[in-house]
Amino acid sequence: MSATHQLGKVVVTGKIPQPGLDLLIGADHTVVSWDDETAIGRDELLRRVVGADVIVSLLTEKIDAELLDAAGPQLRAVCNVAVGYNNIDVPACRERGVIATNTPGVLTDATADIAMALVLMTTRRLAEGERLIRSREPWQWGMFMMLGTGLQGARLGLVGMGQIGTALARRAKSFGMTIGYSNRRPVDPAIADELDAEYLSLDELLATSDVVSLHCPYSPETHHLIGPAQLTSMRNTAFLINTARGPVVDEAALVAALERGELAGAGLDVFEKEPEVHHGLLDRDDVVLIPHLGSATVETRTAMATLAARNALAILAGQGPVTPIG
Repeated sequence: MSATHQLGKVVVTGKIPQPGLDLLIGADHTVVSWDDETAIGRDELLRRVVGADVIVSLLTEKIDAELLDAAGPQLRAVCNVAVGYNNIDVPACRERGVIATNTPGVLTDATADIAMALVLMTTRRLAEGERLIRSREPWQWGMFMMLGTGLQGARLGLVGMGQIGTALARRAKSFGMTIGYSNRRPVDPAIADELDAEYLSLDELLATSDVVSLHCPYSPETHHLIGPAQLTSMRNTAFLINTARGPVVDEAALVAALERGELAGAGLDVFEKEPEVHHGLLDRDDVVLIPHLGSATVETRTAMATLAARNALAILAGQGPVTPIG
């Protein structure tokens, strides 16, 4: 066996779909996995990572300097089973020569589907209608009952137009929406032409969109990107959708804006202090709340787990990672 293909210890910090685990086990590495649906406790995680060559991590685990040092100097990689990686201290990994990877691409369609679902649920008051039926309260159809907002001719404003934002734009265009987007740089002209998408500043986008959907990565620069000033600048008939990361939105400011009638509603799949949700959102009929379901299909979660496993195996074999961060 070559020096670059030595067997190693792989610690999987949470329960992942079996095909991903099978890839790791089939390569004859020592695999230490957490098989409970609930998140592993911090003390137990710190104990398990000792001597790990690779950590396969979930978003529920904080991969910081303390954990990296607990693993030891032989640690080679942290492979996140997610496209986002705000749970990983990437600079701390780099300082220690630890490769960090994520799982981009494989969850694009699933997350775009959820974003489009939230657009429909908020604008057509679907969750509110379902709650009415389940309440068993008497109701009767009427011309003015639960009137929503049509999408045809409405503008979708995308804050971030990477793979998921572009996939949502395609879905929205098929519903008759027009597309505006704010991004660090203009998208490929071919994509802009296909979608007839208009490049806007964030201020312009917020002021002119009927639905604003967030698809930017989370970083110190995007923390509370949508705060009091941004919410006030939106149309009072507009809706906010977030399938990116919770802290991109100042939830307290969102509650205050909704209470003042500064926007028509919101659809949230992610939360600022997840799994905690701001109490001011919980009883509002103009807000749709779902528990981080963006990538929650059997096919997508399996693809995420297998991609993370492929990253781990490639690094253990002395090859470059499949999808490195940065």
